[in-house]
Amino acid sequence: MAFGITSINGQKVRFGVGLRNDICSELSELGSEKALVLSTPQQVDMAMELATAIGDRASGLFTRATMHTPVDVTEEAVEHALSIQADSLVSIGGGSTIGLGKAIALRTGLPQIAIPTTYAGSEATPILGQTEGGVKKTLTDAKVLPRVILYDPELVATLPPAMTVTSALNAMAHAAEALYAKDRTDQTTELAVDGLKAFAEGFPNVVENPGDLKAREETQRGAWACGTVLGQVGMALHHKLCHTLGGSFNLPHAETHAIVLPHAIAYNAVGVPELLTPVSQILDGGEPGQALWDFAKKMGAPMALKDLGISEADLDRATEIALRNPYWNPRPITADGLRALLQNAWAGNAPGI
Repeated sequence: MAFGITSINGQKVRFGVGLRNDICSELSELGSEKALVLSTPQQVDMAMELATAIGDRASGLFTRATMHTPVDVTEEAVEHALSIQADSLVSIGGGSTIGLGKAIALRTGLPQIAIPTTYAGSEATPILGQTEGGVKKTLTDAKVLPRVILYDPELVATLPPAMTVTSALNAMAHAAEALYAKDRTDQTTELAVDGLKAFAEGFPNVVENPGDLKAREETQRGAWACGTVLGQVGMALHHKLCHTLGGSFNLPHAETHAIVLPHAIAYNAVGVPELLTPVSQILDGGEPGQALWDFAKKMGAPMALKDLGISEADLDRATEIALRNPYWNPRPITADGLRALLQNAWAGNAPGI
Protein backbone atom coordinates (compact mmCIF):
# COMPACT_ATOMS: atom_id res chain seq x y z
CA MET A 1 0.00 0.00 0.00
CA ALA A 2 1.32 3.44 -0.84
CA PHE A 3 1.55 5.92 2.04
CA GLY A 4 0.13 9.26 0.96
CA ILE A 5 -0.43 12.55 2.72
CA THR A 6 -3.99 11.74 3.78
CA SER A 7 -4.87 8.58 5.71
CA ILE A 8 -7.95 6.46 5.32
CA ASN A 9 -9.32 8.05 8.49
CA GLY A 10 -9.56 11.42 6.74
CA GLN A 11 -6.70 12.85 8.77
CA LYS A 12 -3.97 14.95 7.21
CA VAL A 13 -0.80 12.89 7.63
CA ARG A 14 2.65 14.13 6.66
CA PHE A 15 6.12 12.56 6.86
CA GLY A 16 9.42 14.42 6.59
CA VAL A 17 12.65 15.52 8.26
CA GLY A 18 12.18 18.83 10.12
CA LEU A 19 8.42 18.76 9.59
CA ARG A 20 7.75 20.00 13.13
CA ASN A 21 9.06 23.39 12.00
CA ASP A 22 6.08 23.71 9.64
CA ILE A 23 3.65 23.80 12.55
CA CYS A 24 2.54 27.38 11.93
CA SER A 25 1.21 26.60 8.47
CA GLU A 26 -0.86 23.78 9.94
CA LEU A 27 -2.25 26.07 12.64
CA SER A 28 -3.13 28.64 9.97
CA GLU A 29 -5.00 25.98 8.03
CA LEU A 30 -7.00 25.20 11.17
CA GLY A 31 -7.63 28.91 11.74
CA SER A 32 -5.98 28.64 15.16
CA GLU A 33 -4.64 31.67 17.00
CA LYS A 34 -4.38 30.25 20.53
CA ALA A 35 -2.76 26.81 20.58
CA LEU A 36 -2.23 24.94 23.83
CA VAL A 37 0.97 22.87 23.66
CA LEU A 38 0.92 19.58 25.61
CA SER A 39 3.75 17.33 26.82
CA THR A 40 4.89 15.15 29.71
CA PRO A 41 7.14 16.58 32.45
CA GLN A 42 10.04 14.72 30.82
CA GLN A 43 9.55 16.54 27.50
CA VAL A 44 9.15 20.10 28.75
CA ASP A 45 12.18 21.31 26.79
CA MET A 46 10.78 19.93 23.55
CA ALA A 47 7.41 21.54 24.25
CA MET A 48 9.03 24.90 25.04
CA GLU A 49 11.03 24.72 21.80
CA LEU A 50 7.85 24.02 19.86
CA ALA A 51 5.98 26.83 21.61
CA THR A 52 8.80 29.20 20.71
CA ALA A 53 8.52 28.13 17.06
CA ILE A 54 4.76 28.72 17.18
CA GLY A 55 5.32 32.20 18.63
CA ASP A 56 2.26 34.38 19.18
CA ARG A 57 -0.05 31.55 18.17
CA ALA A 58 0.93 29.64 21.34
CA SER A 59 -1.32 30.67 24.21
CA GLY A 60 0.00 28.27 26.82
CA LEU A 61 1.72 25.05 27.90
CA PHE A 62 0.45 22.11 29.91
CA THR A 63 3.28 19.68 30.69
CA ARG A 64 1.69 17.21 33.11
CA ALA A 65 0.56 14.51 30.68
CA THR A 66 0.66 11.20 32.55
CA MET A 67 0.74 7.52 31.60
CA HIS A 68 -2.69 5.86 31.22
CA THR A 69 -4.45 9.28 31.01
CA PRO A 70 -5.79 9.67 34.56
CA VAL A 71 -9.07 11.59 34.61
CA ASP A 72 -7.97 13.99 37.35
CA VAL A 73 -5.06 15.24 35.24
CA THR A 74 -7.38 15.64 32.26
CA GLU A 75 -9.80 17.73 34.30
CA GLU A 76 -6.96 20.03 35.35
CA ALA A 77 -5.82 20.36 31.73
CA VAL A 78 -9.35 21.14 30.51
CA GLU A 79 -9.67 23.88 33.12
CA HIS A 80 -6.35 25.35 31.94
CA ALA A 81 -7.38 25.17 28.26
CA LEU A 82 -10.63 27.00 29.00
CA SER A 83 -8.91 29.62 31.15
CA ILE A 84 -6.56 30.64 28.33
CA GLN A 85 -9.31 30.33 25.70
CA ALA A 86 -7.32 27.81 23.64
CA ASP A 87 -8.72 27.16 20.18
CA SER A 88 -6.50 24.16 19.31
CA LEU A 89 -4.25 21.54 20.90
CA VAL A 90 -0.72 20.60 19.83
CA SER A 91 0.49 17.36 21.41
CA ILE A 92 4.20 16.62 21.15
CA GLY A 93 5.17 13.31 22.68
CA GLY A 94 4.13 9.67 22.88
CA GLY A 95 0.94 7.94 23.88
CA SER A 96 0.64 9.72 27.23
CA THR A 97 0.67 13.21 25.70
CA ILE A 98 -1.46 12.31 22.71
CA GLY A 99 -3.89 10.57 25.05
CA LEU A 100 -4.23 13.76 27.07
CA GLY A 101 -4.90 15.74 23.89
CA LYS A 102 -7.64 13.28 22.97
CA ALA A 103 -9.19 13.46 26.43
CA ILE A 104 -9.28 17.28 26.29
CA ALA A 105 -10.73 17.17 22.77
CA LEU A 106 -13.47 14.78 23.92
CA ARG A 107 -14.57 17.28 26.53
CA THR A 108 -14.08 20.52 24.55
CA GLY A 109 -14.24 19.66 20.84
CA LEU A 110 -10.92 21.43 20.21
CA PRO A 111 -9.01 20.33 17.07
CA GLN A 112 -5.67 18.61 17.60
CA ILE A 113 -2.31 18.46 15.85
CA ALA A 114 -0.27 15.43 16.95
CA ILE A 115 3.53 15.38 16.67
CA PRO A 116 4.58 11.87 17.77
CA THR A 117 7.93 11.22 19.39
CA THR A 118 7.38 7.46 19.79
CA TYR A 119 5.83 4.66 17.71
CA ALA A 120 2.74 4.20 19.90
CA GLY A 121 0.32 4.95 17.04
CA SER A 122 -2.35 6.51 19.26
CA GLU A 123 -2.37 9.58 17.04
CA ALA A 124 -3.93 7.58 14.21
CA THR A 125 -6.89 6.21 16.16
CA PRO A 126 -10.26 7.49 17.43
CA ILE A 127 -9.67 5.43 20.58
CA LEU A 128 -9.07 6.87 24.04
CA GLY A 129 -8.10 4.95 27.16
CA GLN A 130 -8.66 6.70 30.51
CA THR A 131 -7.94 5.60 34.05
CA GLU A 132 -10.11 6.38 37.05
CA GLY A 133 -10.28 4.59 40.38
CA GLY A 134 -7.55 2.16 39.34
CA VAL A 135 -9.47 0.94 36.29
CA LYS A 136 -8.64 1.75 32.69
CA LYS A 137 -11.57 2.00 30.29
CA THR A 138 -11.50 2.65 26.57
CA LEU A 139 -13.93 4.40 24.27
CA THR A 140 -14.13 5.18 20.56
CA ASP A 141 -15.30 8.59 19.43
CA ALA A 142 -14.56 10.54 16.26
CA LYS A 143 -14.07 13.68 18.37
CA VAL A 144 -10.78 12.38 19.77
CA LEU A 145 -9.12 11.77 16.40
CA PRO A 146 -6.40 14.39 15.71
CA ARG A 147 -6.96 16.46 12.59
CA VAL A 148 -3.28 16.48 11.61
CA ILE A 149 -0.29 14.20 12.27
CA LEU A 150 3.25 15.41 11.60
CA TYR A 151 5.77 12.56 11.56
CA ASP A 152 9.27 14.04 11.88
CA PRO A 153 11.96 11.30 11.97
CA GLU A 154 14.34 13.65 13.80
CA LEU A 155 12.04 13.48 16.82
CA VAL A 156 12.35 9.71 17.15
CA ALA A 157 16.07 9.63 16.27
CA THR A 158 16.90 10.60 19.85
CA LEU A 159 14.45 8.13 21.39
CA PRO A 160 16.41 6.02 23.93
CA PRO A 161 17.13 2.51 22.60
CA ALA A 162 14.97 0.80 25.25
CA MET A 163 11.99 3.05 24.47
CA THR A 164 12.51 2.59 20.74
CA VAL A 165 12.22 -1.17 21.13
CA THR A 166 9.18 -1.24 23.43
CA SER A 167 7.34 1.47 21.51
CA ALA A 168 7.81 -0.38 18.22
CA LEU A 169 6.56 -3.67 19.68
CA ASN A 170 3.57 -1.81 21.11
CA ALA A 171 2.73 -0.67 17.57
CA MET A 172 3.27 -4.16 16.14
CA ALA A 173 0.75 -5.50 18.67
CA HIS A 174 -2.01 -3.46 17.01
CA ALA A 175 -1.25 -5.01 13.63
CA ALA A 176 -0.86 -8.55 14.94
CA GLU A 177 -4.29 -8.50 16.63
CA ALA A 178 -5.87 -6.86 13.60
CA LEU A 179 -5.05 -9.97 11.56
CA TYR A 180 -7.69 -11.99 13.42
CA ALA A 181 -10.12 -9.22 14.39
CA LYS A 182 -13.80 -10.13 14.16
CA ASP A 183 -14.47 -7.13 11.92
CA ARG A 184 -11.32 -7.36 9.80
CA THR A 185 -11.48 -6.57 6.07
CA ASP A 186 -9.08 -7.01 3.18
CA GLN A 187 -8.09 -3.37 3.64
CA THR A 188 -7.32 -3.70 7.35
CA THR A 189 -5.35 -6.88 6.77
CA GLU A 190 -3.29 -5.09 4.12
CA LEU A 191 -2.62 -2.22 6.53
CA ALA A 192 -1.61 -4.64 9.28
CA VAL A 193 0.79 -6.52 7.01
CA ASP A 194 2.28 -3.23 5.76
CA GLY A 195 2.85 -2.08 9.33
CA LEU A 196 4.50 -5.33 10.40
CA LYS A 197 6.73 -5.35 7.31
CA ALA A 198 7.82 -1.73 7.87
CA PHE A 199 8.95 -2.57 11.40
CA ALA A 200 10.52 -5.91 10.49
CA GLU A 201 12.59 -4.20 7.78
CA GLY A 202 13.34 -0.85 9.42
CA PHE A 203 13.56 -1.77 13.08
CA PRO A 204 16.88 -3.70 13.00
CA ASN A 205 18.50 -0.76 11.17
CA VAL A 206 17.20 1.67 13.78
CA VAL A 207 18.53 -0.47 16.65
CA GLU A 208 21.94 -0.73 14.95
CA ASN A 209 22.07 2.95 13.91
CA PRO A 210 19.60 5.11 15.87
CA GLY A 211 20.43 8.18 13.79
CA ASP A 212 19.44 6.57 10.47
CA LEU A 213 16.65 8.97 9.49
CA LYS A 214 15.59 6.89 6.49
CA ALA A 215 15.07 3.85 8.72
CA ARG A 216 13.36 6.04 11.31
CA GLU A 217 10.89 7.33 8.73
CA GLU A 218 10.22 3.77 7.55
CA THR A 219 9.35 2.76 11.11
CA GLN A 220 7.18 5.87 11.51
CA ARG A 221 5.23 4.77 8.45
CA GLY A 222 4.86 1.42 10.17
CA ALA A 223 3.57 3.16 13.29
CA TRP A 224 1.01 5.03 11.19
CA ALA A 225 -0.22 1.82 9.54
CA CYS A 226 -0.40 -0.04 12.85
CA GLY A 227 -2.18 2.84 14.56
CA THR A 228 -4.61 3.31 11.70
CA VAL A 229 -5.60 -0.34 11.67
CA LEU A 230 -6.14 -0.18 15.44
CA GLY A 231 -8.78 2.46 14.76
CA GLN A 232 -10.49 0.32 12.12
CA VAL A 233 -11.08 -2.97 13.96
CA GLY A 234 -11.73 -4.28 17.45
CA MET A 235 -8.90 -5.64 19.56
CA ALA A 236 -8.84 -8.86 21.56
CA LEU A 237 -7.00 -10.74 24.32
CA HIS A 238 -3.66 -8.96 24.05
CA HIS A 239 -5.10 -5.48 24.49
CA LYS A 240 -7.44 -6.60 27.28
CA LEU A 241 -4.49 -7.98 29.24
CA CYS A 242 -2.38 -4.87 28.70
CA HIS A 243 -5.21 -2.57 29.75
CA THR A 244 -5.69 -4.70 32.88
CA LEU A 245 -2.00 -4.69 33.79
CA GLY A 246 -1.58 -1.01 33.03
CA GLY A 247 -4.74 0.35 34.57
CA SER A 248 -4.93 -1.86 37.66
CA PHE A 249 -1.22 -2.40 38.43
CA ASN A 250 0.22 0.79 36.89
CA LEU A 251 2.68 -1.08 34.70
CA PRO A 252 4.34 0.96 31.94
CA HIS A 253 2.31 0.83 28.73
CA ALA A 254 4.83 0.05 25.99
CA GLU A 255 6.93 -2.35 28.06
CA THR A 256 3.81 -4.31 29.03
CA HIS A 257 2.73 -4.60 25.38
CA ALA A 258 6.22 -5.76 24.38
CA ILE A 259 6.26 -8.55 26.97
CA VAL A 260 2.67 -9.78 26.62
CA LEU A 261 2.45 -9.74 22.81
CA PRO A 262 4.22 -13.05 21.97
CA HIS A 263 2.24 -14.88 24.66
CA ALA A 264 -1.16 -13.56 23.57
CA ILE A 265 -0.41 -14.32 19.92
CA ALA A 266 0.76 -17.84 20.77
CA TYR A 267 -2.47 -18.40 22.69
CA ASN A 268 -4.65 -17.28 19.80
CA ALA A 269 -2.56 -18.99 17.10
CA VAL A 270 -3.93 -22.28 18.43
CA GLY A 271 -7.40 -21.18 17.36
CA VAL A 272 -6.66 -19.31 14.12
CA PRO A 273 -3.21 -20.39 12.87
CA GLU A 274 -3.96 -19.49 9.25
CA LEU A 275 -4.82 -15.87 10.08
CA LEU A 276 -1.49 -15.36 11.85
CA THR A 277 0.62 -16.88 9.09
CA PRO A 278 1.77 -13.37 7.94
CA VAL A 279 3.51 -12.87 11.30
CA SER A 280 5.60 -15.98 10.78
CA GLN A 281 6.36 -15.11 7.16
CA ILE A 282 7.38 -11.52 7.90
CA LEU A 283 9.60 -12.47 10.85
CA ASP A 284 11.09 -15.55 9.18
CA GLY A 285 9.97 -17.70 12.06
CA GLY A 286 7.87 -20.76 12.82
CA GLU A 287 4.96 -20.46 15.24
CA PRO A 288 3.79 -16.80 15.31
CA GLY A 289 4.13 -16.28 19.06
CA GLN A 290 7.59 -17.82 19.12
CA ALA A 291 8.64 -15.73 16.09
CA LEU A 292 7.59 -12.55 17.92
CA TRP A 293 9.34 -13.68 21.12
CA ASP A 294 12.57 -14.39 19.22
CA PHE A 295 12.34 -11.04 17.38
CA ALA A 296 11.72 -9.13 20.62
CA LYS A 297 14.62 -10.85 22.37
CA LYS A 298 16.96 -10.16 19.45
CA MET A 299 15.99 -6.48 19.51
CA GLY A 300 16.76 -6.27 23.23
CA ALA A 301 13.19 -5.91 24.49
CA PRO A 302 12.21 -6.57 28.12
CA MET A 303 10.98 -10.14 28.41
CA ALA A 304 9.49 -10.57 31.91
CA LEU A 305 6.61 -8.84 33.70
CA LYS A 306 8.36 -9.47 37.03
CA ASP A 307 10.98 -6.93 35.96
CA LEU A 308 8.27 -4.25 35.72
CA GLY A 309 7.36 -4.55 39.40
CA ILE A 310 4.35 -6.85 39.45
CA SER A 311 4.59 -9.75 41.91
CA GLU A 312 3.74 -13.35 41.20
CA ALA A 313 1.06 -13.08 43.89
CA ASP A 314 -0.68 -10.42 41.75
CA LEU A 315 -1.22 -12.77 38.82
CA ASP A 316 -4.37 -14.38 40.22
CA ARG A 317 -5.96 -10.96 40.67
CA ALA A 318 -4.84 -9.90 37.18
CA THR A 319 -6.48 -13.02 35.76
CA GLU A 320 -9.70 -12.28 37.63
CA ILE A 321 -9.83 -8.67 36.42
CA ALA A 322 -9.03 -9.61 32.81
CA LEU A 323 -11.90 -12.12 32.80
CA ARG A 324 -14.42 -9.39 33.67
CA ASN A 325 -16.16 -7.91 30.65
CA PRO A 326 -13.80 -9.73 28.27
CA TYR A 327 -13.16 -8.49 24.75
CA TRP A 328 -14.21 -10.72 21.88
CA ASN A 329 -11.41 -13.20 21.16
CA PRO A 330 -10.88 -15.75 18.35
CA ARG A 331 -10.09 -18.51 20.86
CA PRO A 332 -12.19 -19.09 24.00
CA ILE A 333 -10.54 -17.60 27.09
CA THR A 334 -10.34 -19.79 30.17
CA ALA A 335 -9.11 -18.88 33.63
CA ASP A 336 -6.50 -21.64 33.55
CA GLY A 337 -5.28 -20.67 30.08
CA LEU A 338 -5.05 -17.01 31.00
CA ARG A 339 -3.26 -17.73 34.26
CA ALA A 340 -0.70 -19.92 32.48
CA LEU A 341 -0.16 -17.22 29.85
CA LEU A 342 0.49 -14.60 32.54
CA GLN A 343 2.82 -16.96 34.40
CA ASN A 344 5.02 -17.38 31.32
CA ALA A 345 4.98 -13.64 30.64
CA TRP A 346 5.80 -12.90 34.28
CA ALA A 347 8.73 -15.32 34.38
CA GLY A 348 10.14 -14.37 30.97
CA ASN A 349 9.64 -17.86 29.53
CA ALA A 350 9.10 -18.54 25.86
CA PRO A 351 5.38 -18.59 25.07
CA GLY A 352 3.44 -21.76 25.73
CA ILE A 353 -0.05 -22.65 24.55
